[in-house]
Amino acid sequence: MLFMINSNKMFFLFILFFSTLISISSNSWLGCWIGLEINLLSFIPLISNSNNLLNSEASLKYFLTQSIASINFLFSILLSMMTLKNFITDNLISILINSSMLMKMGSLPFHFWFPNIMEGLSWLNCFILMTWQKITPMILLSYYFNMNFLLIMMILNVMVGTIGSFNQTSLRKLMAFSSINNLGWMLLALMISENLWMIYFIFYSFFISFLCFLFYILNIFFISQLFNFNLNFSIKIFILINFLSLGGLPPFLGFFPKWLIINYLLINNLYFTIFIFVMTSLIMLFVYIRLIYTSFMFYQTKLKWFKIFIKNNYLIMINFFSFISLLGMIISTLFFF
Repeated sequence: MLFMINSNKMFFLFILFFSTLISISSNSWLGCWIGLEINLLSFIPLISNSNNLLNSEASLKYFLTQSIASINFLFSILLSMMTLKNFITDNLISILINSSMLMKMGSLPFHFWFPNIMEGLSWLNCFILMTWQKITPMILLSYYFNMNFLLIMMILNVMVGTIGSFNQTSLRKLMAFSSINNLGWMLLALMISENLWMIYFIFYSFFISFLCFLFYILNIFFISQLFNFNLNFSIKIFILINFLSLGGLPPFLGFFPKWLIINYLLINNLYFTIFIFVMTSLIMLFVYIRLIYTSFMFYQTKLKWFKIFIKNNYLIMINFFSFISLLGMIISTLFFF
């Protein structure tokens, strides 16, 4: 039975992968909409679980929000086919298409469903929702975006993602608001260049995959578990390194894509945008440091029978990737500049 469940999940993951290819390679908006619907119908069985009420509730919420976004997207497509082309209708249709794509990926001002659904998912599904499920909406967004509308949305993303990270006790909600914050950076990179967006997205997916994999091994879902259990000290160092890299602190590898974006903004004299994005990143770094600081302080006072021994062959891989994250900025500087 376990093999059949795993094989079914692999089948739906396979459909999820090809639905993204259908959307981004389609020649018409209707083909993009069909790919989005296949993506929705393949992700619902992955997150639904009859034995877990939280998973069932999350799958229902996800289905409703994505269905509303798909209806808005289809309505905007039909509206563009029926109306005459002028400045007002083009702006209206572009805002409608952008809004439906922003709702698909959990961006401002349609972000309310994202942390609630993340709270009811496993770490594997959280990783898929934070990374793969953003590829199709962002590529479709690059086809027909409204510059002024998206500029406001990306500034709101970095600000609300930072403010929402405070006073969170759940790691999944914290990662959700961190994803909203990084979504503002990704939207800015997408408006600059698709290649720059691809670089940022690959780096972001790398750090998110590492953290989700580590939390999955340790079976950690809340911040209090980071210091209630006597974790290995090196594992805490790995978590700290990847959180700092996710926040974009130099000389960690996560600073490299943000460095490229900041360089472009400096060349174009967009100092106000630089100020907002850099200050929100500094506040996010404060949140990450405060999260792991408590874990380090409680290390010496814990009881020995709470100690966790991780006998896993992936620990060597975790060490290697943390070393890359630590020294990757120096390596990338040597290769790219």
